[in-house]
Amino acid sequence: MTFPIIKPNWPAEANVQGFTSTRQGGVSSAPYDSLNLAEHVGDNPQDVAQNRALLAAQYPAELNWAWLDQQHTTRAVHFNQAWSEKQVADAMWTDQPNQVCTVMTADCLPILLTNKSATLVAAVHAGWRGLADGIVGATIASLPEKPSNMMAWIGPAISQASFEVGDEVLDAFVERDAQATRFFSPSATTPGQWMADLPGLAKQQLAGLGVEQVFLSGLCTFRDEDKFYSFRRNPQTGRMVSAIWLTL
Repeated sequence: MTFPIIKPNWPAEANVQGFTSTRQGGVSSAPYDSLNLAEHVGDNPQDVAQNRALLAAQYPAELNWAWLDQQHTTRAVHFNQAWSEKQVADAMWTDQPNQVCTVMTADCLPILLTNKSATLVAAVHAGWRGLADGIVGATIASLPEKPSNMMAWIGPAISQASFEVGDEVLDAFVERDAQATRFFSPSATTPGQWMADLPGLAKQQLAGLGVEQVFLSGLCTFRDEDKFYSFRRNPQTGRMVSAIWLTL
């Protein structure tokens, strides 16, 4: 079996491998159907374990997959040989081959990063809280590389047309950057609400940090129910994984 995946549309070197999974191809029952990869959403743990095993079986056996305990933090951790499972963080990076950095999402932004010389990679989970609090900047600051030498891919996430938010979300971004207002437009259906462009906000932050090459998937998790989980569409749902690693 070959699972459907979304690959980054960036000019990374051949030894950088990455993807975002879809919800298709696993064993989980509704509402987690079918390739749920998250242990924390109420799905049958045996089904989640089987889904992870099925996914890993599509790739070389020598790959070492790491999973974070994501809690909308601004913590980025280094995935090395001394890795311990269940670290509380929302980003991870590695400079060692065959170490798979992963983040799980279902509307939040998955951001994959590599440097132009293809010697390190990183994965970031950025919901609106983490994005407003600075997870992108914290990740870039943790990397042993100049931001100008980095490139980023923003994977499938909720689009602006589907992400209605209140003043608290707008205020959280504007407090850090007044220019963030251009990524919010008034809701056409709900007075006092805003439509937020999370991918646009992330791209602006990356550019402000010096990351000039930023690529967008342009895919909406909320609108494409056949391919993607969406927490906004159904709060009881699964998670996709976005993964990136270096090969030898």
